[in-house]
Amino acid sequence: MDIDEIIDFVGGFEGVLVLRPQAGDGSPEIAWGDVFFYYAPDGNVPTTTQPFATIVTKDYPGDEESRLDRPGAFRVNIAAGKGAFARWTAPADPSAADVLQAHPVYGDAGWLAVVNPGPVTEAALRDLLRTAHGRARQRNERRSALRQP
Repeated sequence: MDIDEIIDFVGGFEGVLVLRPQAGDGSPEIAWGDVFFYYAPDGNVPTTTQPFATIVTKDYPGDEESRLDRPGAFRVNIAAGKGAFARWTAPADPSAADVLQAHPVYGDAGWLAVVNPGPVTEAALRDLLRTAHGRARQRNERRSALRQP
């Protein structure tokens, strides 16, 4: 799967806001070229929650193990939750392509990652992205219910 295929897939889910930071939009330069997926049925970036998935195209400070400095390398990150995290994680080289594994920094928070997803991880990645979207939607609904008088 390439980046555009992933964006089209996740962007097709109900209530998803796809952010693609770029020069001139007020976002920090380090985020330019990356992609952030939020559950935001009102079309506004949520201020009280993180994205449910991201695509990063470069190494971030303290997060270089995936070696995204290689040409064409990118990593999909998914807020999978503890159950999915336990099901899908196994020790792996953080820079290995097409291997679903613990996020090198946020694994303890239930995040999974895959560098350059391909045929081995495509079905699982699609399922995990659907699940992460559903979890984000449920969180949003719970928060909305708490705000109701």
